[in-house]
This record gives sequence, C-alpha cells and structure tokens, in this order.
Amino acid sequence: MPAKLPSHLFPWLILLTLASLYFFSSFLSLHTPSSPSSSQSLAISNCNLFRGGWVFDPSRHPLYDQTCPFHRNAWNCFRNERENLSFINSWKWVPRDCHLHRIDPFRFLGLMRNKNVGFVGDSLNENFLVSFLCILRVADDTAKKWKRKGAWRGAFFPKFNVTVAYHRAVLLSKYQWQSKQSEAGMQDGSQGFYRVDVDVPADDWAKIAGFYDVLVFNTGHWWNYDKFPKEKPLVFYKAGQPIVPPVGMLDGLKVVLASMITYIQKEFPGKTLKFWRLQSPRHFYGGNWNQNGSCLFNKPLEENELDLWFEPRNNGVNKEARQLNSVIQKALQGTDIQLLDMTHLSEFRADAHPAIWLGRKDAVAIWGQDCMHWCLPGVPDTWVDVLSQLILDGFGRTGGL
Repeated sequence: MPAKLPSHLFPWLILLTLASLYFFSSFLSLHTPSSPSSSQSLAISNCNLFRGGWVFDPSRHPLYDQTCPFHRNAWNCFRNERENLSFINSWKWVPRDCHLHRIDPFRFLGLMRNKNVGFVGDSLNENFLVSFLCILRVADDTAKKWKRKGAWRGAFFPKFNVTVAYHRAVLLSKYQWQSKQSEAGMQDGSQGFYRVDVDVPADDWAKIAGFYDVLVFNTGHWWNYDKFPKEKPLVFYKAGQPIVPPVGMLDGLKVVLASMITYIQKEFPGKTLKFWRLQSPRHFYGGNWNQNGSCLFNKPLEENELDLWFEPRNNGVNKEARQLNSVIQKALQGTDIQLLDMTHLSEFRADAHPAIWLGRKDAVAIWGQDCMHWCLPGVPDTWVDVLSQLILDGFGRTGGL
C-alpha cells in the first residue's frame, strides 16, 4: 500500500490545486475566442464600412413611408410617386470586410436614452436628419417636432428622452449681405458682397456646446459660384478685418475649415462624439442643374463608371465632391473628429434622387431636376445605418452607454 501523506500537508495540497486551476483557467481565457458581442465590437472598430458594393435584395423594404410627419415635401418620393421607388429601395450596401447592421430603432434609442444627436451644416445634412427622424419614429410614434437652441428643425422622442435636431449653417462660419455705398452715400441694395467672418461660427450653432452627445458636421455644397456669383462674391474677414490680400472661394473654405475645426475642438468636450460627413455626390447627366442636367436612372452605376462621373481630372459637372473631400480630409488631420465618408457608397446611386418628382408641377421649370438631394426613403437610410453603428461602437469603447 502507498504510504499516507502526513495530515499537516493536506491544506497546502488544496491551496496548490486551487492555484493551479486559477492559472489554467486564466490561460484559457486569454487564448480562446471572444464572445460574439465583443468580437462584433472589435470588427466594427477595425473594418471599413465605407468601401463595398450595392447588392440587390428584394426582401429589403423601407422602415417608414410617406406618412412620416418629419418629411420635407420635395424629398417625399413615396407621396410624389417617383417611378421605380420600390426597386430603388431594394438595394443593400454591403461593405467588403465586415457586416453593416441595419439600424434597430428600438435598440438604438434604448441605448441612447437621455442623449441628444445634432446635425450642423447644409441641406444635405437636413436630408440626412429627415431620414434619421423617420426611422427613429418607428420606435416612438409620440415623437414631437422640436425647434429650440437655434435648431432649424428636429424631433424629441419622449419615451427615451432623446432629441435629434438640425442646425442650418451652410458655410459654418457667420456670413451676411453687405450693401455697397452709392456715390450719393446711400446704401445700394443691388450691389454688395457677402461678408464671411471666418473665425465666428454661425449663430445657429454657436451656443450648442454641452447639449449634444453626438454631432455631425458638414459643409461644401454652397462653396460654388452658383450660390455666390462673382457679382455678389464672398469676402472673407478675420478678427473683424478683411483678409489681405483677398482670398478666393477655395482658399476661403480652407481658412473657414481651419477656424471652425479649432472652435469645435476647443468648445466641444472630448466626450462628445464628433463626425464630419464628407460630400454627398451629385448625379447631373448631360449638363448642370441649370443646363437641363437630368438623373432619370433606374439602377445604380457600375464601379467602372464612377471615375468617368466624379474624377476631377475628367472635368465633369459632378467633380466637386472629390475636390472638396481632399480639402476637408486634410483640414481634419490630427483631430478627434471622425470622417463619415458617405461619398463612395453614394456615388453609385444615380438612380435615387428626386429628379423630376418634386411635388410641385412647376418645380423643374424653376429649379431644374433635383439630382443632388435624395429620395426618402432612400440612400440616406443607409447613411443612418452606418452612423448608428459608429455611434454605438463609439460609446461602447468610451463607456458612454
């Protein structure tokens, strides 16, 4: 028979056994795959949601319809009976390296309880906002229109205490019309210029710091001579004085971006998730908006067509999106503002604009086809999918949820 161990060694053997089990389990936890939730978060953080392709999915349907109270008439393509809208809304964006989850408005608002989301910029950010509001209303049909703190429009979702709103600031900086003095010393309202104070944010968003937990900025669609012709130019001021020598529109944009980004970094706390949406591409074919340009397409463009439409070296009418993106990307380097690069995925979708279905019979005769804004439901719904995933991922990493 084996010799018995002395009784005083039993406690030490028990401790040694427990210690061995602890270290072995720790080793296994370091070398076994993570749980689905943690691996999903890691995948979201490391993948590129902005590169991929559109796949036709006949089972895909919009989350809202023409009855959403937050619609803007000209973008309500259901009500305006835009042709092939069901087909247009059956395309799904599929990133190359990871999965894009479709937003679950109940889950999103639940996780964002007591938080607020703000959009600042031009009408393409308003287009984005309307899609977001209509999708979120699925989870809270008691949502009410909200217009405070300088907001142009927005909504409050009382079941979750969440506000989502848009502040109209097309240049981001403050700008106003200045009439020239006539020879008789009187103000001549027919002549003058637009004064842009590059270091002063527009009043509509200058005082919103501390209210929003997420902010989405954009500018770019007004930086052209259609909006500000040479007879009524932009004149740039800094510290209350004209910039000397005067700068042109593109250099003025660079100065405004530098000043506004500095302001954002200074005034908005680090815990605020900050995004900058890059340009939404236009799809004018055969001429610009005032040259009978049209976008009466029934399906997305092919990838090999994109450079023909958008590459600046081809000097087409839709080249400005990529031109402005390069300026904006350079200005944002070294900041904590995340790029929301919706340009590439949107370049494919020549089929998804309101075009001639604008809700007014005389609209096309006055303004031409709308090949810049997007039908709703439509492409901005995919923007919402991307943004919501990045928001939840961002707050998950910072512990803000």
